Amino acid sequence: MEYKLRCLTCNKVYESTYDSQLCDKCHGVLEVEYNFISESFINIPDSFWGYSNILPDSKSYKKYSVGLTKLLRSNLNENLFFKLEFQNPTGSFKDRGSVIELAKANDYGYKRVVCASTGNMAYSIAYYAKLYGIKATVYVSKDANKDKLYNIGKTSNATIVKVNGDFTAAQKLAEKHAFRKREFLTGDYCYRKEGQKTIIYEILAQLRNTRNIIVPIGNATLFSGMLKSLKEIKDNYPKTHLPKIIGVQSAVCKPLYEAYKKESIIRYEKPKTKADAIAVGYPTFGPQALKYMKDLDSTIVTVTETEMKNEQKRFYDNYGLIVELASVAPVAAYKKLKLQNSETVAVITGKNV
Repeated sequence: MEYKLRCLTCNKVYESTYDSQLCDKCHGVLEVEYNFISESFINIPDSFWGYSNILPDSKSYKKYSVGLTKLLRSNLNENLFFKLEFQNPTGSFKDRGSVIELAKANDYGYKRVVCASTGNMAYSIAYYAKLYGIKATVYVSKDANKDKLYNIGKTSNATIVKVNGDFTAAQKLAEKHAFRKREFLTGDYCYRKEGQKTIIYEILAQLRNTRNIIVPIGNATLFSGMLKSLKEIKDNYPKTHLPKIIGVQSAVCKPLYEAYKKESIIRYEKPKTKADAIAVGYPTFGPQALKYMKDLDSTIVTVTETEMKNEQKRFYDNYGLIVELASVAPVAAYKKLKLQNSETVAVITGKNV
C-alpha cells in the first residue's frame, strides 16, 4: 500500500523513496503512514502476503513462508489461547519484520544490511539476507545466547560483531556502522513494525471475540506496532471492537513500566533479566507506545524471573514445547490478572534456540 514516512521526533515527512529508517534531519526513528487501512482483518488470508493491503509497497516481496501461526487453546482456562510465533522459520516473530526490511533494502539497491540484536533478530535478519543475496552484519552483546549465535553461523554468511555492552550499546554501534558504510539499517525500526503488526490482524481474524492480547516488551516494536494497528482500525472503522493490549516486562528490566506508572520520560535501566529477548534498557519505540496508550485501552505489568522460569517448565510439561523465557512472560502475567472470563491471547514470541 502507498505510504509516507514521518519522523517521530521532528515531524519531518519523507516519500517512500527515502532509503533510510532514520531521519536525516534529527536522526529520529520514522513511522510508516497510510491514507487508508483496508478492512482486511475481517477474514484471514491464504498467506501472510494476503496482508499486502496493510503493508508498505515493495517491488521485492517474495512469498516466503512466514506468519499465519496457530492458536493453541490453553489447558489453564478455556478462554486463554497461545499465539505460537515460534512456528516462523527462524523460531520467532521477528521473521514477520525481517521479510519486509530485506525487501525494502532490495528495493533501494543495497547489497549490505546491518542490525543490532539480543539474538532472535540477528538470526532472522541473517536468514532473510541470505535468501535475498544480501550480506549482513549483526551487532550483539558478548553475552548473547550462544545457541542463537551458532544458528546464525550455521545458516548464513553474516558477520557477527560482539559488543561489550547490552542491546542499547549494540544499537548505537549498528547505527554508526550504517551511516559510516552506507549500509541499510535494519532492526527495530518502522518497516519491521509494519510486518510484526500483522500478528494482531491474524488474531482478530482467528478469534473474533478477543478481549485481551498479552505481549512481552523488549524494544517495544511489537507492543507499539500492535497499538498502531488498533489506532489505524479505530481511525478507519470506529465502530469495530478493539481488544486491550497488555505489555509485560521483567521486574528486573522495566524501563517502560516505570515510565508508564510514573507518567514520566523513559530512563535507561541496565538489563538484569535472564530473558534475553526482552533485555533492553531503553526501548526505541517506548515513547511512541506511551503516546498510543493514552488513546487506547492498554496497560503494562511486570513478572518476576522466578515466575517466568516456572512457566517455562510448565509450558514444556503441559504442551511438550520448548520456548524461551520472554515467551512465557505473558502466561505469567495472565495468572496475575483477572481475565478468566474473557477471551485472551498470550503471544508466545519465540522458542529457546
